Amino acid sequence: MIIPKQNSAQSLVVRSINNDDNTRCVDIFRRKDDSFGFEEYRLDPETNEGWYKIGFFEESTFFTSAIEAYDSACEIIRWLNDEKHSL
Repeated sequence: MIIPKQNSAQSLVVRSINNDDNTRCVDIFRRKDDSFGFEEYRLDPETNEGWYKIGFFEESTFFTSAIEAYDSACEIIRWLNDEKHSL
């Protein structure tokens, strides 16, 4: 199932990190309850239809800080770990 990129109305993206060719993205976000999480998206440049959720981590990752969410995302998402962006 392909879902257009959108984060829950209950959360605020605090950092969005793209891979080197801008076809993948990880959003680190803060929820209304002040917990943090992350989600991975893919951009399909051929279709020009926008970003699609591919990780399905949004509802299963809960952290107390953006740094914890980022560190966990780096452990799970290979390209993010390989590129190691600063938060």
